[in-house]
Amino acid sequence: MPSQKLYAGAKLRETRTGLGLTQKDFASKLGVSLPYLNQMENNNRPVSTTVLLSLAQEFGFDVTQLSAGESERMVTDMREALADPVFDGNAPPLADLRLAASNAPALAHAFLQLHRAYRQTHERLASLDEALGREDGTLQPSAWEEVRDFFHYCDNYIDAVDRAAEHTAQQIDGDLESGIRKHLARHGLAVQYADIPELRLFNAISGVLTLSTRAAPETRRFQLLVQLALVAQNTLIEATLDLARFRTDEARAIAKIGLANYFAGAALLPYGTFLQAANETRHDLERLADRFGASIEQIAHRLSTLQRPGAKGVPFFFVRVDQAGTITKRHSATRLQFARFGGACPLWNVHQAFETPGRFLRQLAETPDGVQYLCLARDVSKSGGAWGAPTRRYAIGLGVEVRHATSLVYADGLDLSRGFEPIGISCRICERRNCHQRSVPPLERRLSVDPGTRGVLPYTVEDV
Repeated sequence: MPSQKLYAGAKLRETRTGLGLTQKDFASKLGVSLPYLNQMENNNRPVSTTVLLSLAQEFGFDVTQLSAGESERMVTDMREALADPVFDGNAPPLADLRLAASNAPALAHAFLQLHRAYRQTHERLASLDEALGREDGTLQPSAWEEVRDFFHYCDNYIDAVDRAAEHTAQQIDGDLESGIRKHLARHGLAVQYADIPELRLFNAISGVLTLSTRAAPETRRFQLLVQLALVAQNTLIEATLDLARFRTDEARAIAKIGLANYFAGAALLPYGTFLQAANETRHDLERLADRFGASIEQIAHRLSTLQRPGAKGVPFFFVRVDQAGTITKRHSATRLQFARFGGACPLWNVHQAFETPGRFLRQLAETPDGVQYLCLARDVSKSGGAWGAPTRRYAIGLGVEVRHATSLVYADGLDLSRGFEPIGISCRICERRNCHQRSVPPLERRLSVDPGTRGVLPYTVEDV
């Protein structure tokens, strides 16, 4: 497959302004002409190899930051939004979407926010009881969606919080759980254990943190680190929230818990140590879980966050789904982007994981854009810890592009040259013509309906 040209004008322009250089000075340091730099910054030309080398040599710049990760996310999000029936199938060409995401990212974000506001208004008006009294809030995204998008467009990696967590982990000696309790004690917090339904219960007046004896050891350690983040890293977290500029106090509060959870995961699995162990074990999730005293889900999620500039790990996608197929967690450092609304493609092996508890399922899959992946899936059901307590049923999916597959122990014994199953993102934007699991037609294709013929589908999806 031919290599894709790199158009990164917005990022190149952001780099130049961050260095405080004029176009003329920047062009001189990069060894290119002023018109050539101008064309690259306006995405009329791709970023050349010469410029990439000069950025690395002159400024010590991590050129992987010029990758179009955020642009590709926005392109996928815009395609899904434009598949909404309100647009009557009049979606712009893919090339135009890529230009918008690269040249005018602020405009692309504004479009996505506008579409999200429309969806919320439409859904609220569908129920009169829900719509009454909410006229003043219909144009705002929900707090949950706002926080989800914050992490989505940060590439699910928060550098300052990640490094603070790594530093904290280096200060913990001996047994991890007792070491965290000692850190909490320095901040005036006492820890006790009790048979309670909550995982973590903190009394701010008495300074007593109560953990549930029903929780698994790795869950207790994680919750201890969450509380440590809220106490010891409050200043850092608040500063990060200030930069994010959330619209509502509710979104800010949700994001604060999200950042505390991020800190906990990063302290439980410190970046440098974990990255080295991941490479040594060839990303064997069970060995990593045993080595770090973490759960399979914690390991899988952490693998998808190894995006530190200058020390990136293998790019993974990570997703968690419930039994209804609804995506409850999602992140991708690969070109695969998940649907923002609804569930995942039913052809994906993550849905089969509920049928084979305790086992990893492997799948070679190919998306409509021709990119091939090695996908893993496993159920991660969570017991309530007591008779009659509900069991939370989830499955996780983890995967890499096939070019990275040999870095995973799970690729052993697989023929990586064939046998790829077709999967998609969302039926409305999936271009496959004869998918037996298709729920609705693709809105970017014309349909042909023949009353005298019934194939896999009651219609035929025509070619472009």
